[in-house]
Amino acid sequence: MTAPQRLRVPHPLVLLTGCVLLAALASHLLPAGEFDRAVDEATGRTVVVADTYQAVEPSPVGPFDALIALPLGMAERADVIFLVFLVGGAFVVVDQTGALGRATAALARIARGRGVLVIPAVSLFFCLGGVTMNMSEEIVALVPVLIVLTARLGFTPLVAVAMSTGAAAVGAAFSPINPFGVLIAQGVADVQPASGWAFRTAVLVVAIALWVGMTMRLAVKTRVPEGAHATDAAEAALSSRDMTILTIVGATFAVAAWGLLGAGWDFNQLSASFFAMGVVVGLLAGLGVSGTAEAYVRGFREMAYAALLIGFAGAITVVLDQGRIIDTLVQAIFTPLESLPTLVSAIGMMLAHAAVHVPVPSNSGQAVLTMPLLVPVSDLLELPRQVAILAYQYGGVLCDLVAPTNGALLAVLAAAGVRYDDWLRYALPVYGGLLVIGAVAIATGIAIGYS
Repeated sequence: MTAPQRLRVPHPLVLLTGCVLLAALASHLLPAGEFDRAVDEATGRTVVVADTYQAVEPSPVGPFDALIALPLGMAERADVIFLVFLVGGAFVVVDQTGALGRATAALARIARGRGVLVIPAVSLFFCLGGVTMNMSEEIVALVPVLIVLTARLGFTPLVAVAMSTGAAAVGAAFSPINPFGVLIAQGVADVQPASGWAFRTAVLVVAIALWVGMTMRLAVKTRVPEGAHATDAAEAALSSRDMTILTIVGATFAVAAWGLLGAGWDFNQLSASFFAMGVVVGLLAGLGVSGTAEAYVRGFREMAYAALLIGFAGAITVVLDQGRIIDTLVQAIFTPLESLPTLVSAIGMMLAHAAVHVPVPSNSGQAVLTMPLLVPVSDLLELPRQVAILAYQYGGVLCDLVAPTNGALLAVLAAAGVRYDDWLRYALPVYGGLLVIGAVAIATGIAIGYS
């Protein structure tokens, strides 16, 4: 008897194109509707006005218009796409110097025989990136380095994705200060920014401990012999120039974190910072102007597929917006929560945010779309606003771990050579555990009057 074939998720480009066409079909089947919007004077952001949903003239998206949405999606996500290109190019320049290879080899030598202990260290680094700057697309450029490191330690590419993108997503979702998540939601909900940080930090510790523990378990379970990819050149000791290059790289990340948290930077400033880093490193390493430019071009080629996935994911939102059904989806998902008991409503908010995050994969976009609707509901149910924000974090932001419309996730998986269905087989059970942690935190917040 022939063994049953394992269900496989389509190629990422096929999956995203299918989602675009499905969104176009939905524009024919669902009623069009919109909320009124206004500028929030406190935050300067355009937010929806609660209780203003109304039917509008249908605007169904045809098949050809759905295809036109693909380049429009790339245009909408141009700042992110160019970030991927420029950061990727910069790290190819750094890799060209050999400093990253020698640093990776040195770390592998130090950890030889106990390489599993590298996983908590690397995971906590990326978790901190998620906590402080919602790190996601930036990870794409680091995948080649992570693949080399994990291969030297005997781990699979799936482990590299789990301890980078996975850890960053958990950090972003449970963060007390994520500027693109909790801080925006708190601003829209008229809650003091970064308030309630101690409670969120305690939950974060539990969540990242679960993720790191499961990643270590995966690494041990799938381990292969160490050092299969070692080369004599990479075994050379780090030079003073290598240390200077690595210091510049570290300083660039520190400046990027400062810019996002304290100077109001966006993706364009980040792109400029990493581009400058690549130029400085290339010239310092003796690559010359032409050699540095050639390394950048190679980096652009390597990042093209990942950037394309991000643009295709953006096309889904373009179609839903053209079809005028995003607000319809939000209204349909959240309205039933008003009639539920407080705890059930709060857990329902979390699950509803997860559902909304698939068609609205932007953390900041989801916050300004949903929080103005949920603040009146939470007040009506005497539910602390902080708890409503927790529901957004643990439902919406955490969904980045598995959402097929998360272009950054698909880009990292593509760069690592990991199939989306293989990722889901690992991530979905842990994601379920994280949702349970989130639900317990929400119930605790209600019990203690978390505000």
